[in-house]
Amino acid sequence: MLEKWKKDWFGNIKGDSLAGMVVALALIPEAIAFSIIAGVDPKVGLYASFCIAVIIAFVGGRPGMISAATGAMALLMITLVKEHGLEYLLAATLLTGVLQIGAGYLKLGSLMRFVSRSVVTGFVNALAILIFMAQLPELTGVTWHVYAMTAAGLAIIYLLPLIPKVGTIVPSPLVCIVGLTIFAMYMGLDIRTVGDMGELPDTLPIFLWPDVPLTFETLTIIFPYSAGLAVVGLLESMMTATIVDDLTDTSSDKNRECKGQGIANIGAGLLGGMAGCAMIGQSVINVKSGGRGRLSTFVAGVLLIIMVVFLDEWISQIPMAALVAVMIMVSIGTFSWDSIRNLKDHPLSSSIVMVSTVVVVVATHNLAIGVLVGVLLAALFFANKIGRFMLVKGDLQEDGTLRRYKVVGQVFFASSSDFVDGFDFKEAVDRVIIDVSEAHFWDITAVSALDKVVIKFRREGAQVEVLGMNEASATIVDRFGVHDKPEEVDKLLAH
Repeated sequence: MLEKWKKDWFGNIKGDSLAGMVVALALIPEAIAFSIIAGVDPKVGLYASFCIAVIIAFVGGRPGMISAATGAMALLMITLVKEHGLEYLLAATLLTGVLQIGAGYLKLGSLMRFVSRSVVTGFVNALAILIFMAQLPELTGVTWHVYAMTAAGLAIIYLLPLIPKVGTIVPSPLVCIVGLTIFAMYMGLDIRTVGDMGELPDTLPIFLWPDVPLTFETLTIIFPYSAGLAVVGLLESMMTATIVDDLTDTSSDKNRECKGQGIANIGAGLLGGMAGCAMIGQSVINVKSGGRGRLSTFVAGVLLIIMVVFLDEWISQIPMAALVAVMIMVSIGTFSWDSIRNLKDHPLSSSIVMVSTVVVVVATHNLAIGVLVGVLLAALFFANKIGRFMLVKGDLQEDGTLRRYKVVGQVFFASSSDFVDGFDFKEAVDRVIIDVSEAHFWDITAVSALDKVVIKFRREGAQVEVLGMNEASATIVDRFGVHDKPEEVDKLLAH
């Protein structure tokens, strides 16, 4: 335990520190932009990003993952802020944290195993597209200087790592931000900067208990928003954790991350911040800049508040073009280009799930809806595929007086109709044996199908015997089946 703690915090001090610095610089305009989307003062998003990043560094389940104020969460706050104000948003943030902690104790993080690889790929691609689209306003209706600065930033990011030794000393995104800022200040370029996005706070956050009535009416107002924030926040965090797992070839504790997100949001709410969650863009920046441990997340949060409060004059001079270059790099690096090349090779169902997830997320800008659509489609395709692997074979024996049926495969709601259709109820036989030793009955629909088959044969005057049922199938059949319960059969026959 102690060794793991040391590795998470001090196993990569230089890489985590430099990566945290890059992330902190990239977080500032994002937090301001998300505050504007939610309709609150920029300091609300900045305070939230500081609190969430620092707290999650200690209690999160995925080292190296960055959590802060996000656009997906900000979109859900607009109506609440507009109709009830900031205090109700802070209260909703606290309740969001409580719900997420509860989800962690209920081990809802384990539900990620039901999200297929196609859905994750679609989520990643959609987020990469959204990140790129978010940069377009900074590249629309601007002077040529902005395009030149953005191109120069991309050149630094991609070419610096190719220089032997130099490229491994300092993360290229950090060189891009610092270098372009110095150049813009020296040349006196009249281009958009971080300071143009909103006023940076000049004080550290203080403890704030939401000034709302502690009544049931307040709860009815904030609960729907808190529930939505909790679900979207956990979903984006779990998906981001999965992506960082793949990037770093390590594993994470999803249920601990649920609790950690909850604790972090409670901390943000008590210090005047809005609810947040994991950020795939900043997490990718962190990993690609060399960040691996909890120290990188902690450094990002601490440097963020130090820079916006004490170094605001310098930070406000950072050209947006430099940050746009970094985010374009994130977009390109996040998108799964293999998924495009594999469209022809992968099963059609997998490609449909991936593309559908991308389309819905991009169209709605709602990650939860997109992932839900992807999961439902994946489940339907899977059920349809497994349902086709069920077969009923009949063999006539004993001079035509006995028909032996062999059932092979999975019998459940998607295959129950084919199961019933596999039997010939009009055949004149005295006895019917149904061998289910190579079959499994999964649900009450399958049990109902078995009842229907047995009862239909009995109506035709045949004796029916079911053989070879495994223990799990027998349990559900004994509980919900009626074909071996004379009184229940009599009721059915009476109808």
